[in-house]
Amino acid sequence: MDHSYNPWNSKPRWCQPWSIMMTGITLISGTWFATKILWITLIVAMPVLAWMGLFLILWPQAMKQAYAEQQLADKSEG
Repeated sequence: MDHSYNPWNSKPRWCQPWSIMMTGITLISGTWFATKILWITLIVAMPVLAWMGLFLILWPQAMKQAYAEQQLADKSEG
């Protein structure tokens, strides 16, 4: 797998890892500070953490794998 490929280079500033982390942390902590009710915070945190996991862990891995497979296919064709 090509480790030099960075899928974040094609994304705008609002869709970078730091902005995803900042948004998720703000939503979860904002819910806690606004309500001070654990179960409401957990209800907000579960989909936010799933969203963060999707875009910070799974998406980059899938993009790197797709890039590596494309590079392999290009080498075998030419």
